[in-house]
Amino acid sequence: MACRYRSAVAVLRLFAAAREAAGTGRAEVDGATVGEVLEVARATFGPELAAVMQRCRVWLNGEPATDDAPVTAADEVAILPPVSGG
Repeated sequence: MACRYRSAVAVLRLFAAAREAAGTGRAEVDGATVGEVLEVARATFGPELAAVMQRCRVWLNGEPATDDAPVTAADEVAILPPVSGG
């Protein structure tokens, strides 16, 4: 499948359990879409992060994102695990 967007290096921000699984809270990740950024993150940080990401929300520049949303070098993709309270 050909990508219709030019690839960019976006900032990936990881919070809570996602940060623990990846071993970092921030990384620069190459991808033309949110989905590509997430795919690279899974490949880079491994199965523990991939498992956590199954229950996370993904935001692009502070707004809920879909996998097909285009990403530029000025963008920030955030992985936010669910919050529990008590």
